[in-house]
Amino acid sequence: MKKKFIVKNQRDFTKIIKSRKFVKNNVFVIYYLNNEEKYDRFGVSVGTKLGNAVFRNKYKRKIRAIVDNYKKTKKDYVNYKDYIIILREKGSNLSYKELEENFVSLMNIIRKEDKIDK
Repeated sequence: MKKKFIVKNQRDFTKIIKSRKFVKNNVFVIYYLNNEEKYDRFGVSVGTKLGNAVFRNKYKRKIRAIVDNYKKTKKDYVNYKDYIIILREKGSNLSYKELEENFVSLMNIIRKEDKIDK
């Protein structure tokens, strides 16, 4: 994922989370907010309670790879939003495939909400 597609600034993280628009399941919580850019941006967070730095970085890489694959398969869908993806404790022992299925299901919920709003 290129740097311009990543939310890194703490101020942006806080603004997106305080917007209170989110979807969740047992594995992820995804906060989202419209942005003024011509592309989507993603931020990934894995809490310190889940493991040490090596573990957290491993799961951040997995989640970024899932996001990249999702963006490649859904080229027609660009909604100009910022997303914060938070991994929950139940997701810390799942395989890549299970993480991907959970992520895609939440993104499909967001897509449906966008269609309803339009």
